[in-house]
Amino acid sequence: MRSINKNLAGLFRFVLVLLGSCTVHSFQPFRIATANRHHHFFLRTSARTEKDGQDDEMYLERVNNPGRRNLILNVATAGALSASWASLWYLFNQNLYTPEGFSRFPTTQFIAALGDPSSSAGTGAKYWGVWRKDPGPRGVWLKDYGRELESNYNLAPAGWKFDPQDWWLEEHGLIMEAPQFPIPAGRYLVTGGRQVTTGLTISEDGSWKLDKGTLFDVTHLPCRSARYTPVAEGKGSPKDARLADFPVKPGSIMPSVPGTNKQDYAVLFLLGKAIS
Repeated sequence: MRSINKNLAGLFRFVLVLLGSCTVHSFQPFRIATANRHHHFFLRTSARTEKDGQDDEMYLERVNNPGRRNLILNVATAGALSASWASLWYLFNQNLYTPEGFSRFPTTQFIAALGDPSSSAGTGAKYWGVWRKDPGPRGVWLKDYGRELESNYNLAPAGWKFDPQDWWLEEHGLIMEAPQFPIPAGRYLVTGGRQVTTGLTISEDGSWKLDKGTLFDVTHLPCRSARYTPVAEGKGSPKDARLADFPVKPGSIMPSVPGTNKQDYAVLFLLGKAIS
């Protein structure tokens, strides 16, 4: 998991460059009449290096089919521009859009959720957890388990306590701190970092309901997480995990670890809560 980048300036600059490129390529090339024929040329600039001992020079490049050339350039530019506008919309929807009645947290938090991905409402939210801080950067790589956790009384460098009887992994092979259980009842603003940013209501009895979309729509697919509980004493250690199983593809289930029971959790970006 990674914190969301809220700086849109780079994307805006990219869109402006594409707009300028589209405008430039819409112009027709020069036409020069010779021997009863019209030839098309583009004006080019050739950059000379100091080694050449010459200044930059201008020259004409003949174009046999300017219409086709312009079409190819404009189609490619339009495609890139469309993709950039889609990305811009997703960034706005995720980072700036705030429905009336909600306020955003200073930093993104994360919900570990269970439920039918195709449902817009359900029960069991009393078994959902919440990470108030991004657990990824605070995690410990599987390969470093012995050195950074086992030999350090199960205390992670970031200060959280590892429980050998109930431990968590994320999609890159990082051992994570457990989320806080349960997430308190309330009204929250959630997203999956794609098209849907919406309200989530969690009631005291553990029932939950989204204002729009489904649990899948507000699940961040690249973030995968699972909870592992050993089936017997002395079994199911992070040492038993297969490093080759990581990283996990977006949307895939987490790998099993010999000697453990596994429970996959969906990860939701928790952006804010209702204004009281």
